[in-house]
Amino acid sequence: MTTAAHPTVNRRIVLAARPHGEPNESHFRLEEGRVPTPRAGEVLLANRILSLDPYMRGRMSAAKSYAEPVAIGDTMVGATVAEVIASHHPGFSVGETVVGFGGWQDAWTSDGKGLRKLDPAAAPVSTALGVLGMPGMTAYTGLLNIGAPKPGETVVVAAATGPVGSLVGQIAKRRGARAVGIAGGPEKCAFLVDTLGFDAAIDHRAEDFPEALAAACPDGIDVYFENVGGAVFDAVLPLLNPFARIPVCGLVSGYSATDLPAGPDRIPLLMRAVLSKRLHLQGFIVWDFAAQEAEFLREVGGWLREGGIVHREDFVDGLENAPTAFAGLLKGRNFGKLLVRIA
Repeated sequence: MTTAAHPTVNRRIVLAARPHGEPNESHFRLEEGRVPTPRAGEVLLANRILSLDPYMRGRMSAAKSYAEPVAIGDTMVGATVAEVIASHHPGFSVGETVVGFGGWQDAWTSDGKGLRKLDPAAAPVSTALGVLGMPGMTAYTGLLNIGAPKPGETVVVAAATGPVGSLVGQIAKRRGARAVGIAGGPEKCAFLVDTLGFDAAIDHRAEDFPEALAAACPDGIDVYFENVGGAVFDAVLPLLNPFARIPVCGLVSGYSATDLPAGPDRIPLLMRAVLSKRLHLQGFIVWDFAAQEAEFLREVGGWLREGGIVHREDFVDGLENAPTAFAGLLKGRNFGKLLVRIA
């Protein structure tokens, strides 16, 4: 076995209670315990960077979903960039950097399954949690497989400055489409146009949001990449063109809802649009397209190295600050891919 200096105490943030509504710091608990000992065929990993993502809100709930919920008292799930600090595994050496699902904690062990080695010389390792990680692959596979944008079409994406939405718009532009981003606030909207090269950006907090979106899409919407739901989708629905494609990636506006939305039942309105406009509305989870991971890494990695893709990261320092940062993520307080520096 090879080893390197490693922490003697393992801090971890566990799920303390299931939230009813919006999560806050009281739903988490910071615990300290012993650093795990790797067995034969395992490696000991020290987390360096933790990814915070909206899907984690679903894991806090006991409701049936596509993945098992986190049990009360268990470590919160999450992807991490980690360093190998001890190895009983022939495929990994001390000092190597990997990406895997290490969770909200300092240290963990792995048998190597699910780990991907990173080359810090090829790209900053943090990108393995964003533009070259699960969010980037979500954008790439969802847009190209379901959205299938064509030259000259209009692609609209919600939460457009996030790690998924920002790449969706940039890929749409590379495919010759027109990209319209929806974001919260003038600063984010300016970033979409001035830095990312979107054709237009609409502030969903503005009182005239539906009218502004319609003005930005004079030829209607051919592809709508759904990350938000709620009032944003209400404004998008009447603008959808016949045969529009809607990849449904997330519905963050409703993740903490405790009741159905007020008002009349709008399902008949939606279903009439689906029928009369022949809409293609498809939900997906990124790993539905797992076979395309190598293709995604090769193509988007190449764009990133060439400077053809812009990405933004929003760092928070300290594992203990992850709960507050996560609560802010669900309210759109982050600007770019939200990451926690563990040390």
